[in-house]
Amino acid sequence: MFMGEYRHNVDEKGRMIIPAKFREGLGQSFVVTRGLDKCLFVYPYEEWTKLEEQLKTLPFTKKDARAFTRFFFSGASECELDKQGRVNLASPLRQYAHIEKECVVIGVSNRVEVWSQSMWEHYVGESEESLAEISENLTDFDL
Repeated sequence: MFMGEYRHNVDEKGRMIIPAKFREGLGQSFVVTRGLDKCLFVYPYEEWTKLEEQLKTLPFTKKDARAFTRFFFSGASECELDKQGRVNLASPLRQYAHIEKECVVIGVSNRVEVWSQSMWEHYVGESEESLAEISENLTDFDL
């Protein structure tokens, strides 16, 4: 399970350090793709395979299913850690998530998310204002 929040910088070559606590769970190779809310989703291969199987069950005759599957898979990139524990984020992924220099890496259960620092701070600010309402809507989960 991935959890926690870490702040890092992306260097001029597009490399970013993966927090040490996340490296073992991700393994040497993993998948980075466009995520929701303008962040990047990072999946260990085991989780990516599960997700792939779920997405295969979506009916390709449905426009929304095709659009989501295209969005998710076309942005995916297989990545590896270098000897310093860094990953090279492809330029289209960095552009999508507005990641230029400062970024935030968070653990979200079965995946890691990478955010531009400014987008993350904006998201957290908006979410904090509506957190009580959001938790009320999740009453079935006994949070």
